[in-house]
Amino acid sequence: MININGSTVRIGQFGVGPIGLESIRLVAKKPWAQVVGAVDVDPEKIGRSLGELTGLEELKDRFVYGSFEELWEETEPQAILHTAGSSAETSISQIAPMARHGLAIASSCEQLLYPELRAPESSHRLDVLCKRHGARVVGAGVNPGFVMDVLPVCLSGVTTNVRGVFVERVVNASTRRGPLQRKIGSGMDPEEFRQLFAAGAAGHAGFRESAALIAHCLGWPIDEMVETCEPVIAKSVIVTEHFDVPPGKTCGLHQRVVVKSDGEQRIELDLKMYLDAEDPHDAVRVDGDPPIEAIVKGGVAGDQATVAAIVNSVPRLLRSSPGLLLMTDLPVPSWA
Repeated sequence: MININGSTVRIGQFGVGPIGLESIRLVAKKPWAQVVGAVDVDPEKIGRSLGELTGLEELKDRFVYGSFEELWEETEPQAILHTAGSSAETSISQIAPMARHGLAIASSCEQLLYPELRAPESSHRLDVLCKRHGARVVGAGVNPGFVMDVLPVCLSGVTTNVRGVFVERVVNASTRRGPLQRKIGSGMDPEEFRQLFAAGAAGHAGFRESAALIAHCLGWPIDEMVETCEPVIAKSVIVTEHFDVPPGKTCGLHQRVVVKSDGEQRIELDLKMYLDAEDPHDAVRVDGDPPIEAIVKGGVAGDQATVAAIVNSVPRLLRSSPGLLLMTDLPVPSWA
């Protein structure tokens, strides 16, 4: 295994969107890491300097390549930050070539939090590939990846018995990036949003994976998992940097997932993410002995925390055994 103590980890970036660029900026500040280059499919970014794209002069001689193969040939990274989509199947196909080189890959792909749920066969193949070549892969992030899954699992560790888990997250989406405001349906007709959610083209990704990870860690077989999502309707005009939403149109979502095990409701996750949401917070309640309730006032800041979660997972990932791993397979999350 690579020991980051006393050595610099060479890190490449796969996906140069808003989260990818922020990841590069954070890695550039880490004394244990070195940014070596990036990959993107956008022809307007390929060949450009990361110094130009990030505004960091020290990255002026690091570039964006059109494929992972080019990045590997030119820079030979040891780890990759993968921020290029939400689909487990698609992400696994992108990550497999990296695994063949024995790299450590931390991905923001929501479905990779618990990949067996939607891509069991591909997940098994990637796990075998990782173990054969000494690679490590994990799906990381803030939600999924911490607030509504890893955090309640950690809190359950100081109970003698757990009967159920409830997590509520209220997010003021007006403070978030444009693509997220678009994904929660900002400005859409409510019925159009419902149709898009039913088609898997709208809503918060990775919600079912969060519930599945909790069930997996607490040893609860899933008898039934029900996910619902309804638009939140604007009562007055809402103006953000990215959208002007008139009254009667969608300004966000209320999404829930409920899991039953052995005939009992065991898990309930409740997410309200909408523009100008009041009293943003994260609340976790573990119905156990003793019962535990934790509240994060203001909530965990999504975009910044997502970048931190991905980057901070790299040292722990490098010290882990090879394979396609879960966040709960790694040591407790910590600042690196």
